[in-house]
Amino acid sequence: MMIMLTMAMILITISLIMMILASILSKKSFYDREKNSPFECGFDPKCSARMPFSLHFFLIAIIFLIFDVEIALLLPIIIIMKWSNLSSWVMTSILFISILLVGLYHEWNQGALEWTK
Repeated sequence: MMIMLTMAMILITISLIMMILASILSKKSFYDREKNSPFECGFDPKCSARMPFSLHFFLIAIIFLIFDVEIALLLPIIIIMKWSNLSSWVMTSILFISILLVGLYHEWNQGALEWTK
């Protein structure tokens, strides 16, 4: 027991030393305008490299990912039907689909699905 505790302390100490050294050595101390500017074949960029993006597009992408994952969770329900009790399967499926529909209805009422305003 004492050997494992000693080994754990040694591993933690080595890890901390490595993290502190990496943090100290990775700091940039010299800032240059040329190094911080975006590179376009040696020419000055035509527009800003940090253009703002549409937050509405980002929200629609997040909503799509959420519903995409939920649909991936729906697919095994069809396969499970063979081995489960039919009444519990129906209740679980209806509950899950109703949660999806309530979420979709909420997003629709909030106006998150309308692309143009």
